[in-house]
Amino acid sequence: SPYNIKMAALVNRKFRPTFVSGLRYLGTSSVHGTSAATQPSQPKTRTLTKPNVRNVVLVEGVRTPFLLSGTQYKNLMPHDLARHALKGLIKRTNIPTDSVDYIIIGTVIMEVKTSNLAREAALGAGFSDRIPAHTVTQACISSNQAITTAIGLIAAGQCESVVAGGVEFMSDVPIRHSRKMRKIMLASQKAKTIPAKLQLLAQVFSPSVWIPELPAVSEFSTNETMGHSGDRLAAAFRISRQEQDEFALRSHKLAHEATEKGYLSDRLDYKVPGVDEPVTRDNGIRPSSLEQLGKLQPAFIKPYGSVTAANASFLTDGASACLIMSEERALALGYKPKAYLRDFLYVAQDPKDQLLLGPAYGTPRILKKAGLTIGDIDVFEYHEAFAGQILANMKALDSDFFASKYMGLQSKPGAPPLDKLNLWGGSLSLGHPFGATGVRLVTTAANRLIKDGGQFGLVAACAAGGHGHAMIIERYPS
Repeated sequence: SPYNIKMAALVNRKFRPTFVSGLRYLGTSSVHGTSAATQPSQPKTRTLTKPNVRNVVLVEGVRTPFLLSGTQYKNLMPHDLARHALKGLIKRTNIPTDSVDYIIIGTVIMEVKTSNLAREAALGAGFSDRIPAHTVTQACISSNQAITTAIGLIAAGQCESVVAGGVEFMSDVPIRHSRKMRKIMLASQKAKTIPAKLQLLAQVFSPSVWIPELPAVSEFSTNETMGHSGDRLAAAFRISRQEQDEFALRSHKLAHEATEKGYLSDRLDYKVPGVDEPVTRDNGIRPSSLEQLGKLQPAFIKPYGSVTAANASFLTDGASACLIMSEERALALGYKPKAYLRDFLYVAQDPKDQLLLGPAYGTPRILKKAGLTIGDIDVFEYHEAFAGQILANMKALDSDFFASKYMGLQSKPGAPPLDKLNLWGGSLSLGHPFGATGVRLVTTAANRLIKDGGQFGLVAACAAGGHGHAMIIERYPS
């Protein structure tokens, strides 16, 4: 059976349904936010400043509008999007273009013409050619890696000011000739005699030579697509199709509300060459109804799967960038930082059966590292790869069985209350440019803390390969 995975034991346990903010959620405890696991253990006046450790701050974060692939950005290149995000950051912060020590940009599907995309985008944006830049990749947490690399450089005293960002461009992914054709083309450069050239020409007429190679959509180690894995995960945690559709609908409604209320201040306008009107909004936000969502067919496991095009994140073009500094440098330049960037960590687990459980594994570890509990966190920003993935992670965090069996904990850490989770929408609605989402998560968490007056935010995401990332941020005091 495709649903036989390690967590199948969870299926046999009884979970009591609870209702939070109008959304049905299956959990082992009472309504989120009322259990002992979610009560603050420390007064909110505390700070995570550590002796003899430099404070690293987020000064500002911006992004292009996130668009469905194949729409207004379709004639651009990845570095065009990244360049616009960097130029927007320069304009927003008025940072002198020679005052940055390093630039790091994350991406997943590389454009072969710009292998070090960070350098090309930085030069195009007007940064000094004396500023080093490099490109990183770690699947859906690539810009998370850019941010934490920046933190490390500043904490180590190597840099005072770093720009971190990310970009993904799914409108024009590299499509290669088949390996057979590539061999023929390379061999043709060495063929000097007519017989040698005729031999290669004869090979060209084989139909298999002309079959192109598309970018991989499956895990290299397991040969399984992420959607297929998400479907199995939802089944193992007994998450119904209706629950997934409800969560997806929630994401779109919240993103729509945040857009209309002007909360998404990180989003830049973009006058795309060749497009008449400036791009000013994310175009994947589409509030609908459960009835409409229920009409869609399964996208991966047919006909019985529960993951559809509506409750999964869509292929997205977009870029993001943020300015990270030591607190001393930020204050010296007259900036009012948004947040302290505190503890972070990365996790990895079985890429077959636990591919998408990074947040579940990362959340209790980062809380322990920071000396916090779920109840101490005011803002949660979790990456929404699939609605079923988010709900599975919530269920895992709220399960004593999962905590003991798979995480080696004595009791469950507790799941984030839904009234603190992704309240301005998430990847299901805003979009998910693989390399750029991490900066959006961190910037949104900081902006929500500022708006609501909270102190601590927790950012978490899953990624291909069974990876996950978690980070604690702290609002900069008024």
